[in-house]
Amino acid sequence: MSEPKPSAATKQVMVRCPSCSETVPYRIDNPYRPFCSKGCKAIDLGAWASEQFRVEVKPTTEDLLDNDGL
Repeated sequence: MSEPKPSAATKQVMVRCPSCSETVPYRIDNPYRPFCSKGCKAIDLGAWASEQFRVEVKPTTEDLLDNDGL
């Protein structure tokens, strides 16, 4: 006989921490998820605050008109 497959409830999802790349279980009881710790979450927030991370956005026609003073 084959062993029973683990159910979705018992299967643990592993993710890589975006800051330190450590592989950690993704659990709903981790208040810092997807980060592994409070420190890694703070490092990421600091990078966004210092504009090391940016989301590139193409200007819209409305933005271009605002900048030209029309």
